[in-house]
Amino acid sequence: MAKKQYAVIGMGRFGTSVAKELSGMGFDVLAVDASEQRIQEIAGMVTHAVSSDSTDEEALRALGIRNFDVVVVAIGEDIQSSILTTLILKDLGVQVIVVKAKNELHGKVLQKIGADKVIFPERDMGLRVAHHLVSPNILDYIELSDDYSIMEMKASSDMIGRNLKELDIRARFGCNVMGIRTGGEMNISPNPEDRLVEGDILVIVGQKNDLTKLELAYPR
Repeated sequence: MAKKQYAVIGMGRFGTSVAKELSGMGFDVLAVDASEQRIQEIAGMVTHAVSSDSTDEEALRALGIRNFDVVVVAIGEDIQSSILTTLILKDLGVQVIVVKAKNELHGKVLQKIGADKVIFPERDMGLRVAHHLVSPNILDYIELSDDYSIMEMKASSDMIGRNLKELDIRARFGCNVMGIRTGGEMNISPNPEDRLVEGDILVIVGQKNDLTKLELAYPR
């Protein structure tokens, strides 16, 4: 299976965070910003970094933007540029467009013009967004320290019908399943023999690198 390619437009704090995290997880990342200085700052951390005007359709076309699996529009204060960039990406046929919104009204406009997912920075940190982009099964991702994190992961199709003993997550990935949420109930001491059902959510703690291996092993 070919490795997914991501483009992040807008290298403010949010966009930089998403781009760096995706790159750190081993994905090809194109960083785009109108500021040459910001591009120089991110260049060594991503696969490609280009200074370009995202409201220029021909410029985006020249970057081959439509060939990327996911494009994240992380433009900050300039709502007009954010909306215009999203419209252009939609016209160019980008598969998945994720856009940062400044407020609820901005978000509603983005949804109406075709954004596949709207992100509100006050509710979604770049780190969580990056993990969700890689695996839609990741519902939440929280850093506990520099080395350890905890994540909520929806049981993938490969997990359903199997139990924790069969999945052997601890031995295979070095991560611990702390609990399983079924419906509205949380089981904080799951029985290794209990089989997972559709809709189950696993609460897993581990080192960041181990969690990344786990989520990449169950991408959907």
